[in-house]
Amino acid sequence: MEEIKKKQSISLSEVKEILGKVDVEEMDQIQRWTYDYVSKFEVIDSKDAKDMKKQLVKECELTEDEAVEIVNIRPTSLPELRSFTFGWKKLILAETLAKILKIIKDHS
Repeated sequence: MEEIKKKQSISLSEVKEILGKVDVEEMDQIQRWTYDYVSKFEVIDSKDAKDMKKQLVKECELTEDEAVEIVNIRPTSLPELRSFTFGWKKLILAETLAKILKIIKDHS
């Protein structure tokens, strides 16, 4: 068993990219289930997902975990976005919410 070298939040697109480099025949059952799941639900290119995550962290002062949640779900309206940010238990200014939605739109 390999030791964990780094812990990092990654988007579904990034998971698909990583698992896509592994031969399906060499995957264990959990890896296959995960790859099957991300193949069905991932709809954004891995590079776009990474860029969006980086931009959300830098420009909107989100944590990496928060940015990954936004990248994976890509809310399209202010009420939908607020439903996610409400759970973070921190105040996000309306200006920042608008910036988040613009970043999502720019990467769609």
